[in-house]
Amino acid sequence: MQDLFSITGKVAVVTGGSRGIGRMIATGFLHNGVRTYITSRNIGELEACAQELSEYGDCIAIQSDLSSMEGVESFAREIRRREDRIDILVNNAGATWAAPLDDYPESGWDKVMNLNLKSLFFLTQQILPALRASGSPEDPARVINIASINGLANPGMPTYAYSSSKAAVIHLTRHLASDLAGDNINVNGIAPGFFPSKMTAGLLDQFEQKMLRRIPRGRLGQAEDIAGTAIYLSSRAAAWVVGQTLVLDGGMIASAG
Repeated sequence: MQDLFSITGKVAVVTGGSRGIGRMIATGFLHNGVRTYITSRNIGELEACAQELSEYGDCIAIQSDLSSMEGVESFAREIRRREDRIDILVNNAGATWAAPLDDYPESGWDKVMNLNLKSLFFLTQQILPALRASGSPEDPARVINIASINGLANPGMPTYAYSSSKAAVIHLTRHLASDLAGDNINVNGIAPGFFPSKMTAGLLDQFEQKMLRRIPRGRLGQAEDIAGTAIYLSSRAAAWVVGQTLVLDGGMIASAG
């Protein structure tokens, strides 16, 4: 049983992999012997990230814009061209939009829903042949959807599309998991709390101490926290974990209310 958490030799795709939580997960995979494809819209940032992460392993950058079906299909074609088998798909790419309820724009709603929910579903669909080719009864292929604790509780911020999209991701994770388990594909999710990232930078600048008081563990999430959870869900140790979204928040949700 000493290899229960080993993921050496696997092949992973991490969307939104050039920054924040995606980069943290990709770094953890690379340190543990996983050939890792990362994608984002900003080609300069993406290539710089891949160059830095290549110090730890085989990191390949493929630029894409997953906010449109054309972008999803183009990226999936390129992945299928390069790899017959994908062991791990991490659906991490996401966006947020904040505006007062009375003024919340349709454009902001659509931007968030298209990237956070629609692209997640259709990229998983497009990558299914490579996931099916990888999975076995003993070691299924893995899909890990990055949700948020804001999909579980009112975030206290006017990020209506974001919280709605993440709640939908949690339910979609269960739905896909029940449908794909028979294909030897395990679908699970992670609902992170507050990690330092570009998306949370503005909040942390203004409210970091206030937020820390709401976290029983008394600190923000660290790279090892999210990477370790993704590694667990990708390993033999989690081969019987199906349709679950693991809350990774230092105790915020557990202590709420």
